[in-house]
Amino acid sequence: MIKVLVVDDQILIRAGLAALIRAVPDLDVVGEAASGEESVGMAAATRPDVILMDIRMPGMNGVTATERILAAEHDHRPLVLILTTFDLDEYVYSALRVGASGFLLKDTPPERLIAAIRTVASGDMLFAPSVTRRLIEAYTRRPTPAAAPPSPELGALTAREAEVLKLVGHALSNTEIASRLCVSAATVKTHLNRAMTKLNLSSRAQAVALAYEAGLVTPGR
Repeated sequence: MIKVLVVDDQILIRAGLAALIRAVPDLDVVGEAASGEESVGMAAATRPDVILMDIRMPGMNGVTATERILAAEHDHRPLVLILTTFDLDEYVYSALRVGASGFLLKDTPPERLIAAIRTVASGDMLFAPSVTRRLIEAYTRRPTPAAAPPSPELGALTAREAEVLKLVGHALSNTEIASRLCVSAATVKTHLNRAMTKLNLSSRAQAVALAYEAGLVTPGR
């Protein structure tokens, strides 16, 4: 049974999501939170496997709530699936950076929402990679006051680990990377896990963001 916490400040959306999830035999709604503040306490009390997190809420938004929830949980870290109205929402990028496992648009069909919950719960850290790639490319094209320096930890990566990280930055799956490098998917997973450990990353989404920020991936190429 996959335990799900639903977080949304709009009661109709929250109730609709909860009702949809409760109708699925292998999913269980362990709580409904109406705000980011409430979600932090409820996550600690209910220990969900997956959190459906609305990103735009008054008071504490979904980014801050996600960051606090993941920072507080160590032995049982939930996987956060961000819900947003806009597919190129700057808040989504921030949520990925703090450890969210992926995101969905609120107009996602019910069957895809259920599939997404199961996918994230099974350990796939980045749902809808093509949409995430567009998001990150759009974000990195925006002018910033000063470019962030490359992460010094990249020097600790082996050449193959850096190569895998770069391909992850292009939103390729492990299977696609394995085909390109002529190795097994298990080998790709091992290289990626080692790279993420060295870089202190907790999700595949963070790995994608870092690949862009560190210059391993050039937007649009």
